[in-house]
Amino acid sequence: MTTTEVRSPTTEPPTGAPTTGPATTADRERRRISARVRILLWLLLVMAVALASVAATTRSILLRDTDQRINGLLAQEAGEFANFEEQGFDPETGRPFTDPGRLLRVFLERQYADLDEELIGLVDDAGGKPTQIIQQREIPVALPLHKDADARRRIYASPDSTGTLERPEGEIRWAKVTVARYGGEPAAAFVVAFHPGREQARADEVFRVLLAISGVALLMTTGIAWVVAGRILKPVRLVRATAAQLTEQDLTRRIPVHGNDDVAALAETFNAMLDRLERAFATQRRFVDDAGHELRTPITIVRGHLELMGDDPAEREETVRLVTDELDRMSRIVEDLLLLAKAERPDFVTPEPVQLAELTADVYVKARTLGDRDWVLAEVADREAHLDPQRITQAMVQLAQNAVQHTTTGQTIRIGSRAEGPRVELYVADSGPGVQPQDAEVIFERFRRGTARRGVRGSGAGLGLSIVKAIAEGHGGRVTLRATEDGPGSPRTGSGGATFVLTLD
Repeated sequence: MTTTEVRSPTTEPPTGAPTTGPATTADRERRRISARVRILLWLLLVMAVALASVAATTRSILLRDTDQRINGLLAQEAGEFANFEEQGFDPETGRPFTDPGRLLRVFLERQYADLDEELIGLVDDAGGKPTQIIQQREIPVALPLHKDADARRRIYASPDSTGTLERPEGEIRWAKVTVARYGGEPAAAFVVAFHPGREQARADEVFRVLLAISGVALLMTTGIAWVVAGRILKPVRLVRATAAQLTEQDLTRRIPVHGNDDVAALAETFNAMLDRLERAFATQRRFVDDAGHELRTPITIVRGHLELMGDDPAEREETVRLVTDELDRMSRIVEDLLLLAKAERPDFVTPEPVQLAELTADVYVKARTLGDRDWVLAEVADREAHLDPQRITQAMVQLAQNAVQHTTTGQTIRIGSRAEGPRVELYVADSGPGVQPQDAEVIFERFRRGTARRGVRGSGAGLGLSIVKAIAEGHGGRVTLRATEDGPGSPRTGSGGATFVLTLD
């Protein structure tokens, strides 16, 4: 086969692009899988899958665009030649072409081929030997089509107009337009071939660059995620360390709370649990200490009287009376201590909607039986409140009993309730001697009755006002002491009686 070269209008120098190798990662040391490491591994797995998907998708899009561009170019070149064959004129004669070789040479002289594109004309001469007509230019591939006789033969002999030719030297995409015979002229064909290797290499290069960038991003993410996971899980580690160091004797350790996220909420919940445990253990220890302290004296009295009891019936009767009285006092002390211990429980009070007027009237009716006093229902709040009626009644009756113990027959005791906005007040005011200033700060403490309990030494154990205080705090309120010199609930302090006020917000 002979070859005729046709000089193309322009010649583009071949260009190349450097390629980079795939990124590599170092093997990591196996370690015990902690929550921090698990979070990091899951994050890296998700990111690796996402980045790899982005890189693969990008490569697929680039290859698809390359295929579309190549197919469009082949169709365009084939269409241009078909139009030229049908409508073109020989510039020398001004008449339609009659020689296929002349047709192909003129067409190829006027074409601007891409760098990876080959335009070839194949003409059978009179002896049946095909002649090749090509453009004079360099093709940046290992084995161009015009130098591969076997590939040209296979394309020329193919009955298809387009196709793909796989070779060890590289793939070729081609399109072919056969030239009809002109009388007895030899047959000819126009072939446009494209070498997609460099285009595909560019897509592969972008893919490798994306993988390299993804690798760097994963490394940066590893460092950042390790630090962030450590900061987020720091309260969790503190919870574990604090829980390991807690003992029954030391419940004072707390976890510093920073931020307002779920982990901070966990630390706050753990601290709240420690507060409850500390209060529970403190209540338990206080119960044991108080019981041991207060029950020791009556037990000693009972034992002493029983040991000294003689055979005289009158003496035995007196001893039994004294022992029974001490046992009753011990029973009251134990019941009061148990009630104070229950005050730490969340179900100590059971609030419900209550009409204050009805509750105040019930307390007044029950208190009148405690002693011969001038009982007065001073005022009544006509509204509904959310409280535990049994506990409030217990507290008010206790205050009324306390007022009876420190007043004499005929003295006035006022009971009432009032509402000021969302706040509710229930009070018991007496006209007794009042509370000494040095006792005002301690009378609500357990077993504290003051130096002189309002001038009269009571028979109780000093737990009544502590119970009232516990009931008020169980409702989220408080109990306060005021003077009654200028009437019930007056904020002035003096010696004109005492007013105990339950304030519930």
